[in-house]
Amino acid sequence: MKGPNSPARELTPEERERKRRYLGATVITCIALAMVFGTFHVVKLGSNRMDDMRSRATYDLNEEELHIRAAGEDIARHQAHEAMQTATQTYGIEEVNGLLSSKDWVDLNTQIEIPSGLAIIGTNLDRADVQNKPEHKVTLKRFYIDKYLTTNAQYAQFIVATKHRPPLDWKQGKIPEQKLLHPVTMVSWNDAKAYCEWAGKRLPTEMEWEKAARGEDGRRWPWGDKMDPTRLNTYYNVGSTNQVRQYAKGVSPYGVYDMAGNVSQWTASDFSAYEGSKISPEIFKAKVAVEASTGSSQMKVADFVPVDINYKVRRGGSWKSDPFSTSTFHRDFSLPHYASDFFGFRCAKDGE
Repeated sequence: MKGPNSPARELTPEERERKRRYLGATVITCIALAMVFGTFHVVKLGSNRMDDMRSRATYDLNEEELHIRAAGEDIARHQAHEAMQTATQTYGIEEVNGLLSSKDWVDLNTQIEIPSGLAIIGTNLDRADVQNKPEHKVTLKRFYIDKYLTTNAQYAQFIVATKHRPPLDWKQGKIPEQKLLHPVTMVSWNDAKAYCEWAGKRLPTEMEWEKAARGEDGRRWPWGDKMDPTRLNTYYNVGSTNQVRQYAKGVSPYGVYDMAGNVSQWTASDFSAYEGSKISPEIFKAKVAVEASTGSSQMKVADFVPVDINYKVRRGGSWKSDPFSTSTFHRDFSLPHYASDFFGFRCAKDGE
């Protein structure tokens, strides 16, 4: 019998090998269990997130295909719609003027004066998109900008007066139900420009737009430097556009509504590099997708081919975009004949 201080018996080679295999199997089992429980946790978190998003949806998710379309689908549908150059059925003059009270019409057509002076444009934030850099200052003349986004009701007046074709999402030339005071969408840059000219105004330049949204202190959002989801409509937190007077807590320093979220707004400006930018000029060259065969009748791919037109800048993010796209300095861009259910606009005017 061995005493407590007796030396331990040395393991045989066979015993050492069994012990090694046992320890290896134990380690592998622990890793496998950790991966299984980790995966379950991630799936659970994802499930909770999806449940949260579903609970916030403002429409029946069984009708999701009516609200969320494939990338580029709006563009193709709008191009086909453009073949109808004039309105074949819409409102009468008295009918369209009676859509709102005289007080509402006056309020919707209000413009806000933006004083002359320096404006901070762009950003130097590391994580910002390259087209938003560098931060710089410009001097702007005094101008006026619409207090609100151009609404469906206002656009209906334009259609009646000019016989311009209605937006694609208007059925029989009439505004969708409950959308009178929502911003007009499914409008191209060309449509927005035509409306502003009819109204005796113009589209704002992107630098004018940024000053009206940002003020003179370089803030990141119209209300300050911190994202506040209660002040804007973005990232599907509403599920559609909203009435243009809804987010009073989200106005800019000058009192301009919806300069973040709701709809992405066309500006007059071409998409080009800021002075001092180190980005490749390739990003600013307009391209269109052209279907190209790979040699197989079963497989086709799209090539992006340069075109001799300029992208136009859009600002403000939208109800669909991620929250960071609603930053006052963020630049989006599209070809001028494109339209979508999150594209809209407002007008501006030179200072007297």
